[in-house]
Amino acid sequence: MGEGLPSNFGLIIVPTYGEAASLPRFLDRLGTAAPPAHVLIVDDDSGDGTPDIITSHPQYGSAIHLLARPSKLGLGTAYIEGFRWALARDYSWVCEMDADLSHSPGELGKLLSRLNQGAELVLGSRYLNGVRVLNWPVERLLISLFAAAYVRACTGMPFTDPTGGFRIYRRELLERLNLDAILSNGYAFQIEMLFEAWKSGTSIVEVPITFRDRVNGTSKMSRAIALEAAWRTASLCLRRWGRREVLTNSV
Repeated sequence: MGEGLPSNFGLIIVPTYGEAASLPRFLDRLGTAAPPAHVLIVDDDSGDGTPDIITSHPQYGSAIHLLARPSKLGLGTAYIEGFRWALARDYSWVCEMDADLSHSPGELGKLLSRLNQGAELVLGSRYLNGVRVLNWPVERLLISLFAAAYVRACTGMPFTDPTGGFRIYRRELLERLNLDAILSNGYAFQIEMLFEAWKSGTSIVEVPITFRDRVNGTSKMSRAIALEAAWRTASLCLRRWGRREVLTNSV
């Protein structure tokens, strides 16, 4: 602790694997559009020159930082390492974003505004008050909408976009959550983190965002990741109803 950061100063965590083509433009847009914050790139040994892009950046070591990991270890562990890195320093909030420009740096300010109004977790939603997804194939959009509906039905969470990866956590929430208990490593990580926050009574709000399909690179979605999300969500359903049965029997 003790970096002497200003109050309400944040960290934007960006996991990367094969994002070198879009990373310079992403960093440029963050520098001009985003609120004052530091950036932590967590790279899973992309093999595409990502560390060189980061270490040659003029703000490397001051506003931009790098966690270089030895292999492709997954989204969940990348964020957990990033959270721990943030908590070891004086950041007030932590944001998750993708480097492929599907999340617009220009929309970070409105998420942060809701955090400043008292929320502990702000979700950027593609589906709040309508669908705002650009350039996705129809089948991909339908899969995403079905996944959101499946998560809501299984867990009872009311959020329109529980799988989204553009969100801001208040530091105090991350300190409260047991990060060691988060077991998911693919996109199910977003579901599990949200579920743990929600069941603890956290103040959570959704903010509409526009999601654009990546211009460079390819999706990290695979059958294994999709299956993990499905069975992890089912396990959260069992935990939800298991707790309800215990509470009912105790009355």
